[in-house]
Amino acid sequence: MRPGDRLPPLEIPITRTLIVAGAIASRDYQDVHHDPELARQRGAPDIFMNILTTNGLVGRYITDCFGEGAVLRRVAIRLGAPNYPGDTMVLRGTVSAVDGDTAEVRVVGANGLGDHVTGAVTVTAPGLAAAPVPDDPAFPVPAHDSAQASAHGSVPTSVHDSAGPGGTPGGGAP
Repeated sequence: MRPGDRLPPLEIPITRTLIVAGAIASRDYQDVHHDPELARQRGAPDIFMNILTTNGLVGRYITDCFGEGAVLRRVAIRLGAPNYPGDTMVLRGTVSAVDGDTAEVRVVGANGLGDHVTGAVTVTAPGLAAAPVPDDPAFPVPAHDSAQASAHGSVPTSVHDSAGPGGTPGGGAP
């Protein structure tokens, strides 16, 4: 893996179920994430995804691309255009730096309105320096149910730094 390498894109259909399940999973009960009428009263055309659902999807994208043993060390994202039901978000990543088993990846997730999320992720993965170039057709990207992502909050940015063993805040297992 080298700086400039591009990760394969990941298309995520934005469904009502994904939006609501992500909000519930993170205990984000703000009405704009589950009640279309109240979302419209607040100026949105429909319910929209919260930031930690997006954060979880970005994390899933990176760990899927870097494989088993990949550990997220830092995720810093900024939201842009909302993710509304019926749209599709396409996540893309470009490796910006590699140092041993650690890589920095610039991530962009775009939907029909523009860039939904932009940011940077630091990931460690065993054997990263020897990993195949992601544009290689032999590079596998596992499929997962996008409704399993976690979610929370309606704030403009999210930064999570690992603080303990296993790369998770508080030291728990990932």
